[in-house]
Amino acid sequence: MDDARARGTASPTSTSPTSTSPTSTSRTGTVPATATPSPPSSAAAFFDLDKTLIATTTPAAFSAALRRTGLLTRRAMLRAARAQTAFLLRGATADRTERLKQAMTPLVRGWDVDVLTRAVADAAEESVRPLLSPEAVALVEEHHAQGRAVVVVSASPEEMVRPIAALIGADAVVASRMHVVDGRYTGAVEWYCYGERKAEAMRALAAEHGWDLAASYAYSDSVTDAPMLAAVGHAFVVNPDRALVGRARAEGWGQLVFRHPRPFVLIPGARTAGVAAALAAVAAAVAAARALALVRRGARAAVVAAVGPT
Repeated sequence: MDDARARGTASPTSTSPTSTSPTSTSRTGTVPATATPSPPSSAAAFFDLDKTLIATTTPAAFSAALRRTGLLTRRAMLRAARAQTAFLLRGATADRTERLKQAMTPLVRGWDVDVLTRAVADAAEESVRPLLSPEAVALVEEHHAQGRAVVVVSASPEEMVRPIAALIGADAVVASRMHVVDGRYTGAVEWYCYGERKAEAMRALAAEHGWDLAASYAYSDSVTDAPMLAAVGHAFVVNPDRALVGRARAEGWGQLVFRHPRPFVLIPGARTAGVAAALAAVAAAVAAARALALVRRGARAAVVAAVGPT
């Protein structure tokens, strides 16, 4: 196992994840998460974001900040809540993920990119850190200690993913890229980081940095990320949905249980308090049932076991 601490290599033109200036991205959608170059790593650890590193979806995590800036209206939040409830409670199938994308992307039409970038950067510490899984943070630290670069791979927009990656000290980000004209989102997705595209971007990034994917790690909660998991030599499913449990057993992938803070959905205001309470109750019941089922199947795993010698 490589004893050198490494944080990957940022491109010379990279900017800080909290920067408000536009950044150039490759066609794979990868962007650096750090501004300071550091020694190259021989392997990497790739983390899905929603429901793996954090307990909810990325847009939900930033919902309060988006409302404060006026980007997100109450009506838009209600639409988003409906779309992501199934995603949070029943898992990320291809169909549910597509419905979530179709519901969320029109909401950003006309948003000023710089305003959004500043809003999420300013809110990350307060809004997102409480949602980070302690086990996930420990894994990130352990991978860095073992000399591996850490990459966040997410279908969420890169402007929202980058400040979360900065919170955990990630070295790079692979995320969806929204179409922008004159500094504003058009509501179209230019490059969607989903399914096989995640794996393609991982392979491109590994080739660029000289990472050995056979010695690398990947973590995700959803069967839609099977290509991402299959791309590395050490794959782990995290609080997996039912479909992913079966795939993990067939592939021999490791299985981990992360304790997450209680997930939440975008709630538009006091008028929907009854709906919010009902959704919270359902979420809690489903989470408890899933946790119990995982324990009964013997899925509890120690964090240290996930990053053994390579």
